[in-house]
Amino acid sequence: MLLIAGAGSFLVQLKGKTGISAVDWVAGQFYHPAWNGFSFYDFIFPLFLFIAGVSLTFSLNKGRSLGMTKATLYKKTFSRMIILILLGILFKNSPVPFFEPSQIRLGSVLGRIGIATFVATIIYLNFDFYKRIGVAAIILLLYYAALFLIPVPGYGAGDLSIEGNLVGWFDRTFLPGILKQEIYDELGLLTQIPALCLTVFGTLAGEILSRAWLDSKKIKYLTIAGITGVILGLIWDLHFPINKHLWSSSFIMLTSGLGFLSLLLFYVIIDVWKIRKWAFFFQVIGLNSLTIYFAFSFIDFRFTSKKLFSGLYAPLAEEWHSVYQAFGALMLVWVFLYILYRLKIFVKV
Repeated sequence: MLLIAGAGSFLVQLKGKTGISAVDWVAGQFYHPAWNGFSFYDFIFPLFLFIAGVSLTFSLNKGRSLGMTKATLYKKTFSRMIILILLGILFKNSPVPFFEPSQIRLGSVLGRIGIATFVATIIYLNFDFYKRIGVAAIILLLYYAALFLIPVPGYGAGDLSIEGNLVGWFDRTFLPGILKQEIYDELGLLTQIPALCLTVFGTLAGEILSRAWLDSKKIKYLTIAGITGVILGLIWDLHFPINKHLWSSSFIMLTSGLGFLSLLLFYVIIDVWKIRKWAFFFQVIGLNSLTIYFAFSFIDFRFTSKKLFSGLYAPLAEEWHSVYQAFGALMLVWVFLYILYRLKIFVKV
């Protein structure tokens, strides 16, 4: 959320200004590849889906400990899914053209999280740890087979180009409204299927953390899962390219592996080594992630930053003005969230 709420923009503005190649490389990681390939920016949304699965595990376990039935838990996650889908449509289309439904984009980040969480709930409540691995593996293999074996009119089978892939054809044929990329939508229909596997894998990580194991055993399992995911993703890439637009099976395995390793890193630092004070800055953001996701769309923090701080950096080199403006916007975002934190205002669905 920190990167989405302004830190990413700040780092991008640094590119080409410092003369430090490492800074330019980091800034270059905040662009999505045109088609095949992978950058750090591609990892942010999959990590959201993965962490949704981690937190889902604790939420469902708590519900069951309170005596909630499966039906009650299904109902709660289904309601949450509907709310997130509607909020996602609002976010992606504001102002929403209510009287021109053909101009509404239905695919959204929030909607994808809601759907993935609901399906993962069903899978989690009905399958054990290893069976969930099997379910995710079957989904990813079937998706892999579909994109290579099902022929697309005018292009045939196995065409993974921007124009000829099955995902794009499916969106153009069956998804109403506007497609983000015109000939396909990376948050469209078919890509939802492999994407939900990230949340399923997240439930595995959540179960590892929730078990009454020694820290060393949890670290071992998270490490094995992370390395295995990354290796399988890279091997699969040799035939089914890592591609965020298609949410390819190799992309899912790579980002799942990175999700396990990221969780491992912070678990060791925060829970094992108990080095926690540094995390307060991020905690303020994370506790109101939905708030800042919407606020950053409806409030122009960069404009406010310029109005408040441009007088301070006006005498400095003009090429750096955008950097200072972006940094000021980021600080305003954090102060806004800190005020909500102090007031104990937390918006959740």
